[in-house]
Amino acid sequence: MSVEQYMQELGRAARAASRQVAAAPTAQRNAALLATCAALDESREALAAANAEDLARGRERGLDAALLDRLQLTPAAIDAMLAGLRQVAALADPVGRISDVNTMPSGIQVGRMRVPLGVIGIIYESRPNVTVEAASLCLKSGNATILRGGSEALASNAAIAACITRGLESAGLPATAVQVVTTADRAAVGAMIAMPEYVDVIVPRGGKGLIERISRDARVPVIKHLDGVCHVYIDAGADHTMALEIALNAKTQRYGTCNTMETLLVAAAEAGSLLPQLAAAFASRGVELRGCERSRELLPAITAATEQDWHEEYLAPVLALRVVDDLDAAIAHINHYGSQHTDSIVTRDHASAMRFLREVDSSSVMVNASTRFADGFEYGLGAEIGISTDKLHARGPVGLEGLTSQKYVVFGEGQVRR
Repeated sequence: MSVEQYMQELGRAARAASRQVAAAPTAQRNAALLATCAALDESREALAAANAEDLARGRERGLDAALLDRLQLTPAAIDAMLAGLRQVAALADPVGRISDVNTMPSGIQVGRMRVPLGVIGIIYESRPNVTVEAASLCLKSGNATILRGGSEALASNAAIAACITRGLESAGLPATAVQVVTTADRAAVGAMIAMPEYVDVIVPRGGKGLIERISRDARVPVIKHLDGVCHVYIDAGADHTMALEIALNAKTQRYGTCNTMETLLVAAAEAGSLLPQLAAAFASRGVELRGCERSRELLPAITAATEQDWHEEYLAPVLALRVVDDLDAAIAHINHYGSQHTDSIVTRDHASAMRFLREVDSSSVMVNASTRFADGFEYGLGAEIGISTDKLHARGPVGLEGLTSQKYVVFGEGQVRR
């Protein structure tokens, strides 16, 4: 069987299963999640053996230490997967929820109902725990899913998939509601993103190269973000203590995340007094500053920023620094160089805060808070499938509600249109 035929079979099975999952009551979907949790807990030895196989193969292939670390299924990582399943099972179910009901002049009542998207294809790299995260969110939101993990985690994902199958069957749901692609052939990705008859949406989770390829070649809608070029702007008159704490947290709490600040903008009115404090604080944490000409007049020891630095997602202890005239200049910079991910203003001025919220064109815009809060859990969504910087359907952290759509529902009492 060719890869294309294999993927078509998965697609047909997923489409059929999606209708059963969408019709299943919340209790049945929750039962599948909790049964999967139990199956994973009982299969720790099998999971460890499969993961050891992947790790050994990865070392033979020369994977670097960071990738091997992401690949490893430690007992703590398995515990986290179990906790995640229980958390998703405890979340409110969006499916079937009716809202915005209004009575029309004709007497009919018109509302909107939350419904599953159908079949969600998820393409991801390295971390096998994503298999559980993605499967649980899709199942809870009433969707079927096809999961294509990285070739480096093939054995681990197969072992996890066996536990998910046991959980689904235990709850009386079709095993094909969650299918993990078993081939490492890259042609499987090309086939999945070109099956609109079977797959309703694709979610790529991985590096920029993967996401660019999926976005370019997919014939199926894609939920994604490419870059996390996030900004903090310190406004004229801002509280310096607050500004310092937010800027440090936004950059140094974690370096390798998409909601980490990569460019710091400082109003010219505050630069003289604030930049030396900021420079000392970042230097104490080993962060390299790359500054504009105006910032280097105050901090001559820092590296000169290039045009590319304003576009850069470093994911490292490096920060671009720019002194701007005012709020207008800050907004213009962010809307030109930003990636529409997450941007924050530190200000005491309500009018400035509201302008920033209205005019910065990003999926998350914040006032007096660290960009690191741009996260599904922190937003009260529970687990998330990823972040979307697109403008249609889902934007920002994508949780359960982002994996559903809405349809209009109408209630009548015999009305006919005249």
